[in-house]
Amino acid sequence: MLIRMSSPRRRACAALLLVTLVVLGDRLVDGASEHDPYKVLGVSRSASQTEIKKAYKHLAREWHPDKNKDPGAEDMFIKITKSYEILSNEERRANFDRYGQMEESHQSFGHSQQRDFRGFHNSFYFDESFFHFPRSRDFADSKYLLHHAQFNSDVLPDSHRKPYLIKVTSDWCFACIHIEPVWRETVQQLEPLGVGIGIVDMGYERRLANQLGAHRTPSIIGLVNGRITFFHQAVVVEHLRQFIEDLLPQRLVEKINDRNYLPFLSGWHVENKPSVLLFDQVPIAPLLYKLTAFAFKDYVRFGYVEQGETYNTRLLRQFNINTYAPTLLLFKENMDRAADIIQARGMKRQIMDEFVSNNKFLQVPRLVNQQLFDELCPVKQFHRRRKYCVLLITGEEQAFAPSNKAFLDFATSNSKDVLRFAYVYQRQQQPLCQALLQSQATPSPQVVVLERRNQAGKVLYRSVLGGWNGSEEDKHRLHEQLELLQRDPSYLSSDATLPELNNEMAPMFLIQWMYAAYDFFLQIYDDLLYSNWREMMPILSLIFSALFILFGTVIIQAFSESGEDKPQKPKPREPPKTKEEVSSRSSTSSRPPKKDFVEVTELTDITYISNLVKLRPGHMNVVLVLTDASKNALLRKFAKEVFSFSGTQTLHFSFLNADKHRHWMPSLLASTPDSSQSLGLSDDDDDDAESSDFTGYVLALNGHKKYFCLFRPVYTGDESGDPASSQVLSSFRRKSRSRSRSHSRSRSRSGEDGAGSKRGSARATSLEVHHKLDRLGLWMERLMEGTLSRLRVPAWPSLAAPGCNTSADS
Repeated sequence: MLIRMSSPRRRACAALLLVTLVVLGDRLVDGASEHDPYKVLGVSRSASQTEIKKAYKHLAREWHPDKNKDPGAEDMFIKITKSYEILSNEERRANFDRYGQMEESHQSFGHSQQRDFRGFHNSFYFDESFFHFPRSRDFADSKYLLHHAQFNSDVLPDSHRKPYLIKVTSDWCFACIHIEPVWRETVQQLEPLGVGIGIVDMGYERRLANQLGAHRTPSIIGLVNGRITFFHQAVVVEHLRQFIEDLLPQRLVEKINDRNYLPFLSGWHVENKPSVLLFDQVPIAPLLYKLTAFAFKDYVRFGYVEQGETYNTRLLRQFNINTYAPTLLLFKENMDRAADIIQARGMKRQIMDEFVSNNKFLQVPRLVNQQLFDELCPVKQFHRRRKYCVLLITGEEQAFAPSNKAFLDFATSNSKDVLRFAYVYQRQQQPLCQALLQSQATPSPQVVVLERRNQAGKVLYRSVLGGWNGSEEDKHRLHEQLELLQRDPSYLSSDATLPELNNEMAPMFLIQWMYAAYDFFLQIYDDLLYSNWREMMPILSLIFSALFILFGTVIIQAFSESGEDKPQKPKPREPPKTKEEVSSRSSTSSRPPKKDFVEVTELTDITYISNLVKLRPGHMNVVLVLTDASKNALLRKFAKEVFSFSGTQTLHFSFLNADKHRHWMPSLLASTPDSSQSLGLSDDDDDDAESSDFTGYVLALNGHKKYFCLFRPVYTGDESGDPASSQVLSSFRRKSRSRSRSHSRSRSRSGEDGAGSKRGSARATSLEVHHKLDRLGLWMERLMEGTLSRLRVPAWPSLAAPGCNTSADS
């Protein structure tokens, strides 16, 4: 049966449905606006990261539950933190702008609906705990939450002052629930000692978790000096405490006793740091003391004395130590008396930090780097009181010790908040001293009073007249000028721009690198021991690739060398080669030069026999013929052309001075039966051989087999512009044909043989001396190949005078 509704009733139902939809829409809009991170932080959608961070800091200070007693302060603070987590992460911010979601990524439409209906049920007091939905994170954990930007900007730099213990967790991690009680107890014990605590939610900070190398939950990570170490033991408070202690450097605290306390206290002069001694009954230095030493390791040296040991009685008696409570003694330049002392049973971290920070500099420290200079002599601030730096420029020799001691006594008796005393060694900080002394090197120490004006190095200063010798008159003069300066700041009349100080601790970099390498290998061993393969895969891949390349190269080289060592079988159609030729050919293979120069010796009466006549079998001597005028130019060109062949062990290089031994070349050519035919000489030209110019000739002499190969210089320059040059290129063969003309007769010489008259030689020296050996490289290659013609001689001519020209072999 159908029931038809009247028109008024239909209009009433439609109106009621419309009102219901409007109410639900308002509720949904209110819920969406309530969780809008831009509205929570009060910034626009185009706000920069700087503006978002500034707004977050302002709201966090205003709504922090420890300062704001409003009942809703805790919820508001959590909402502010969540909003900042979304907007500080570029990926999550983009997802929110695109989809309006609070999660890290846009997963599905169902998730968005689920969140909206949760808000709807919450408005009707729907109990989510019945279905075990995750609740909001406790406020105690929310203050430890880390995000990617905060970790890189704050936590990483701060890890050089204190260690961090970081837990990686997620919302659906059931194992994280089991370790939560141990984690809370560990945080309660370690955080008061100075250990940083952090929590990374992998669901929201996937990028930070990947940077930490955490790929599963729960994971506990230690962070010290920027180095990440995973905790692999059972999650117990004692193990976590020992884990933090093992992360600290080994030599933070030195064990002190009666035998080594004097060298420890006297180390202030070298280390430029005060010394702190802790006296306690326990055999090992407490973790609180080690954490304090780690925080101030760049300023103070720390030592520990066990009071119960018998070999510490003299130390306890000298400083009158009360054995019933821990005692801290701080020493500066005076080793006999402590500069400050503190004694308490329940020593807190805040007390120790305040005690050390107030005494982290010596009474008169030495400026060893720019960082120490910036801390001792800060730049003037308009809203703060002026501070002046009294600087002693002295030397490190023993002769300066009395004046340095007097300056220390003056600084101790005139200690004020507005005055900072320091000294520099002139030899170590020369740029600084030259800027203050106006490049005047003074043998005596000088005192300079300065005030820093800006970070660029500009200072106002004034030198104390008369120098500094440590006398009472010097002390009185310096005291008067300091009193005048405090009354009238314009007393500093000079200005200068100081350069950055030299880092005198730079030689310690090698030791720091060794420690860093040790930590790196220790981390690799730790990862291998606990099979953290996902993190180790890049390193293992690099190691195995390097080993593969190394061993592959060694194996290939070994096989290639074994193949080269095997004797080469002669080709069937070639005549068999003698043993000498085989050794010569194998030794003359192209080898890189062993030196970056070519050794060229001169053939004289003393070296002629050893370099030619008695040359070992298979060896050849490449001889360049030159004169005194062309010696420098030809030797440079000769060395350049034969340099690539200088690595061959069977080749030797020499030169013969034709001015001293003019008869040798004609004698050698005359003793060669086929020289006239090979050189193109006629019978009437033999008489002119004595007067020929052999400059630029190169001979490869085999002293054992008595033959030589001849290189004749050829001019390869531009010949078009000089008609005389074309005539200079004629050979001995053309010389006999061109004697009809007088100008050609006076300048004709061999382009192929290189001989000519004295007039032609003088002209060739100026025109052709740089080009005579242009083709020597090609000739050397043919020499190595064995394709050059060989000229035999019955005996080698002597270098003696023509009157006693006998065979050198005799």
